[in-house]
Amino acid sequence: MEKVWLKHYGDIPEEVTYDQYGSMIDMIEEAVEKYGDKPAFHCGFRDLSFRDVDQLSRDFAAYLQEGLGLKKGDRIAIMLPNILPFPVAMMGIQRAGLVQVNVNPLYTPRELGHQLQDAGAETIVIFNMCTPTLAAVLGDTPVKNVITVETDDLLNLYLDSPPVHPALNEFSVRFTEALATGADMEYTRPEVTQDDLIFLQYTGGTTGLSKGAMLTHGNLLANMAGYDAVAGHLTVEGEETIITALPLYHIFALMVNLLTYFKYGAKNVLIPNPRDMVAFVAELKRHRMTAFSGVNTLFGGLMMHPEFPTVDFSGLKITWAGGSSTATPIAQKWAQVTGVEIREGYGLSETSPVVSINPPSFPKFTGTIGIPFPSTEISLRDDQGNEVAMGEPGELCVRGPQVMQGYWNREGATSKVFTDDGFFMTGDIAICTEDAMFKIVDRKKDMIIVSGFNVYPLEIEEVAAGIKGVVETASVGVADAKTGEAVKLFIAPKVEGLTAEAVIAHCRENLTGYKVPKQVEFMDELPKSAVGKVLRRELRDA
Repeated sequence: MEKVWLKHYGDIPEEVTYDQYGSMIDMIEEAVEKYGDKPAFHCGFRDLSFRDVDQLSRDFAAYLQEGLGLKKGDRIAIMLPNILPFPVAMMGIQRAGLVQVNVNPLYTPRELGHQLQDAGAETIVIFNMCTPTLAAVLGDTPVKNVITVETDDLLNLYLDSPPVHPALNEFSVRFTEALATGADMEYTRPEVTQDDLIFLQYTGGTTGLSKGAMLTHGNLLANMAGYDAVAGHLTVEGEETIITALPLYHIFALMVNLLTYFKYGAKNVLIPNPRDMVAFVAELKRHRMTAFSGVNTLFGGLMMHPEFPTVDFSGLKITWAGGSSTATPIAQKWAQVTGVEIREGYGLSETSPVVSINPPSFPKFTGTIGIPFPSTEISLRDDQGNEVAMGEPGELCVRGPQVMQGYWNREGATSKVFTDDGFFMTGDIAICTEDAMFKIVDRKKDMIIVSGFNVYPLEIEEVAAGIKGVVETASVGVADAKTGEAVKLFIAPKVEGLTAEAVIAHCRENLTGYKVPKQVEFMDELPKSAVGKVLRRELRDA
């Protein structure tokens, strides 16, 4: 595909270099040396300075090397919420040359067991509250070492923490004990290059068993360089404050919030439980934020809180959105309240994650995923692998230095998602607009076929979101004797006085007949993943 998007680049370079660092270890060492006593992470009224992170992560790396005997390339799982031990453990893992396996703390025993077994992780750093989940499947995993994290670790606020499950007592050591032990051990800096693995980032498993995307130090450094090329001019080193409410085990927050802003010397405000909106908004009031990242559901929830407009937005420079499409009414209200436009991006676990973005130079919310990152190519292709014409829908395929090496121990699955010319096939359907921007119209598997016509759920959901008072919508295909499939629309929460008939009438005014929902169901809440994506599959299965 001709790089039609380059007309939007302006001062953005077409290509980026990322050889400034040989590995992420180099980046960490440079940042702690440069920013010293400045606050690096904040959580629960406590700061960790860059110097603190340097010492603590060094101690943890030494414990992993000398205390547990872990070697370069060994996999180690982290199952933690957004609390101070997460970045300390993560940087200790990287400095020991190990491969981090990020685990959702809300996983069920079945999900956790599969991931640990698939990754071959013999060590896990786990929040005490999650230990019953591990205990339920411990015998079916390779885990030998369990490092437990309490609520009060590194906070020293005398907070209570749930006990470790008794079945793990034989295997476990407290995180603070591991740090204290490692402080008296020798740390050996490993030989790590950009080609070495840094993360096994497991996909959500919506198309079957979860698979581990193999990401290297180079993949992440390339994506960080792309971010710097697009938005680095907005940052002042050592003076930024970014709010991290999205989970750090998710690649979006991990790359953008944690790693990139650590390099910038930012204070990173960790939000352990963003669903507690009262505490979340109270925390926002204590900081003069300069950067914020979120998803549609998070933005919507914040703006429903009566105290949110009283937060100080005078320092806010950028708001990033990802994970799922941001509804136009949500974006408009966010800009009205904060004075800053939402900038949507697009990415996947397999792409470290950013593929495309709406750069800060764009004056308004576009409702698109913007333009490719520097050094990144997008090609839209049909089922036969041919490029589609501009304006026509095709599978979004991406090639660039941030694309994964493949799926861990799954050569067959890897070969199925790469084209002969090296493009990763995302499974998302997109179009290139007349203005040379990309817009997701849905995933292949979510397409609804009504009387032979393709219907893309996002189009229906965006129309329904224009109804006054509607916060969230989702649409799926249901069996229909006449048309094969028909559209069913879910709305949550129920809007007082709004009827299914009124919704259908509104849709009929804005959609071609075969796209109009035949059924409308109101729910208290739509099912979502941990990062706020609406789970259409659950709605369809139900």
